[in-house]
Amino acid sequence: MTERLRVLIREPIAEAGVELLREQFEVDVDGDLPLEERIGDYDAIVIRSATKLTADVLERADRLKVIGRAGVGVDNVDVDAATRRGIVVANAPESTVVSAAEHAVGLLVALARHIPQAHASLKQGRWERSSYGGIELEGKTLGVLGFGRIGQQVARRAVGLGMDVVAHDPFVAKDRFRELGVTRADGVDDVLVAADFLTLHLPLSDDTRGSIDADALAKMRPGARLINAARGELIDEDALLEALRSGHLGGAALDVFSAEPYAGPLLELDSVVVTPHLAASTEEAQDRAGVIVAEQVAAALAGGLVANAVNIPAIGRDDLEVLGPFVPLAAKLGRLAMELAEGRAERIELTHYGHLADFDTRLLTAAALNGAFQGRFEQPVNYVNAPLLADERGIEVVEQRRRACRDFTNLVRVSVGTNGEQFRVSGTTIGRDNRMWLVSALGFELEMELAPLLVLFRYDDVPGVIGKVGTLFGDAGVNIANMAVSRTRRGGKALMVLSVDSEPEPGLVERVRAEGFDDARLISL
Repeated sequence: MTERLRVLIREPIAEAGVELLREQFEVDVDGDLPLEERIGDYDAIVIRSATKLTADVLERADRLKVIGRAGVGVDNVDVDAATRRGIVVANAPESTVVSAAEHAVGLLVALARHIPQAHASLKQGRWERSSYGGIELEGKTLGVLGFGRIGQQVARRAVGLGMDVVAHDPFVAKDRFRELGVTRADGVDDVLVAADFLTLHLPLSDDTRGSIDADALAKMRPGARLINAARGELIDEDALLEALRSGHLGGAALDVFSAEPYAGPLLELDSVVVTPHLAASTEEAQDRAGVIVAEQVAAALAGGLVANAVNIPAIGRDDLEVLGPFVPLAAKLGRLAMELAEGRAERIELTHYGHLADFDTRLLTAAALNGAFQGRFEQPVNYVNAPLLADERGIEVVEQRRRACRDFTNLVRVSVGTNGEQFRVSGTTIGRDNRMWLVSALGFELEMELAPLLVLFRYDDVPGVIGKVGTLFGDAGVNIANMAVSRTRRGGKALMVLSVDSEPEPGLVERVRAEGFDDARLISL
């Protein structure tokens, strides 16, 4: 099947990435192909920053399953439109981390020591030592806004230079700041007033666009310097120009601008160091981005986990070792719970117990929804659009994490609620090969490996039931691979779960139900 999957590489990536895709798929490398006319021919597309994948273009992408962006930002992709169509959008966020961090530190040093200005002066034949005296970085305070991968790498290097680093990022755990020897600020203003040098590593969003405006610049120390190698739109460039001309700021080093190529008045100021968006422009970063995004595209087309998807809850490589085996388990439990609820759901509740509670489990929740919704809607359902479909249909989704877990190291429970009833199932993984195990269903405790074909019976706990079921299935030529039986109390209600090697003929389950069972279900996972 994968031989028929087609990948379009729209913009150049590392040859190693191209070869990786060619080993598995039919690949076209073509930057001139009329995209709107031909995008419907492909299952995946690999782009950089030049290709614009708008909602109108994606409307024609009937086969498209994944968009691979060889780089960090996805500003040129309508992620909302892709999500609605169930298209995975993946990038390579780690590919440029080192390059971007090193460039930011380079701008920091250049700003402190006037290196570009002195270089240009000497090239023009002037020996002006007194004009370009600088300041030391040791003992100065570096403010970092945005403490993600790049911000942390910049902070690490600044600490190595003997700087005091203060940073703000509400989405980073307190322990991470302490690990790197960085002071954690409670708010943006705390960083602004403390910084001798301020470096920006924020994502671009409605909240951050233009956030470094006249008010923010006024809060900075007189003579402070600003570095931006993140996104040009973070800064109000008119306000920055005024702050530099007035002398309130001592300088700025800019690699990015609100509109590029930039040819504005900031270039006229001697106090401004500029580079033409070079932070990610190293051979290593470009090669790394191509290979990483090729791996992400291949994983998406193979139905595997896409660690760098921007429209699926992402998990780090270390977390993936723990959470990865529970993704297919959550999907099967979601499918099982929804089948027991006969496809009716007003509320779906996910509870993650034990060591899992220490991790970001949103991907497991998306997996459970994906399993629950398979075959329920006209449009295809996957990990990308399952949460959106739940929201559109008014299905409440609740996720809980509980550290305490009585009998298991880790446990996932899925509950589907409808008309006041709850249909609950729980499972875990067992052994080095992470076999998926069903440990409870409908209030009954049991232990049984999840299999592709399950049959569930509820009945009165009386003698002879197991033999009766075995006889009926044996007469029908259906082999029972495994069986688990559980009861609430002696003589009360009981649950029997079978895994069978082949799907019973139509009517067998109904004949069993007619033998006095409360309920009988055949469920395919």
